[in-house]
Amino acid sequence: MILFPAIDLKDGQCVRLKLGDMGQATVYNADPAAQAKAFEDQGFEWLHVVDLNGAFAGESVNGAAVEAILKATKNPVQLGGGIRTLDHIEKWLSKGLARVILGTVAVRDPGLVIEACRKFPGKIAVGIDAKGGKVAVEGWAEASTLGVIELAKKFEGAGVSAIIYTDIDRDGILTGINWDATIDLADAISIPVIASGGLASIADIVRMTMPDAKKLEGAISGRALYDGRINPAEALAILRGDLKPAPGLFEERA
Repeated sequence: MILFPAIDLKDGQCVRLKLGDMGQATVYNADPAAQAKAFEDQGFEWLHVVDLNGAFAGESVNGAAVEAILKATKNPVQLGGGIRTLDHIEKWLSKGLARVILGTVAVRDPGLVIEACRKFPGKIAVGIDAKGGKVAVEGWAEASTLGVIELAKKFEGAGVSAIIYTDIDRDGILTGINWDATIDLADAISIPVIASGGLASIADIVRMTMPDAKKLEGAISGRALYDGRINPAEALAILRGDLKPAPGLFEERA
């Protein structure tokens, strides 16, 4: 089970948004590369990066910051935001990304995702961001009529390495991950699912260890790490099974 620390990039800085609103951004580090190295030093083994400006622009905007991150950390990095073409994908993979995350284009052109999986096996993840149960696109600025599971099933058997499922209604407000919807998605498909949006406390970390959640690849944490609500050493020890959490934080789902 992987805990992915998140670096969201806006105007070259490491920020967190509230409910996906670019106007509600809190800057946590002006040096994203230093933040990437700090996460590595804390014991994390992966890094989740989003080019927020790129998600709205439809092309990479914070490329210099991403390249600095890749140079600063030995950890594998997955990147989303503004990656819309096979050329975009090939460019980023050639720079050392472990995998790219396709979001808007997965809705607009599912065939491109399938072709990318064929051309770059094991390197393609799909980001499904939902608001009110429907898939959102263009940096969460537009809602579609697609359901989450409906979209995910389009990629069964295509070779997608992971589905990153974000509940926008919870993102950045520390209310806890939408575990029911996330696990329902994982139950409906064979593609590994990564939970995102709202991870709030060590209780969410404990929830990741419950039997019904063990099918997930992991979860992404942003604000809770930056605000100190989660102690990295404690969280990673719980996920490794080296530390037994206090009982009663979460009841197992029936």
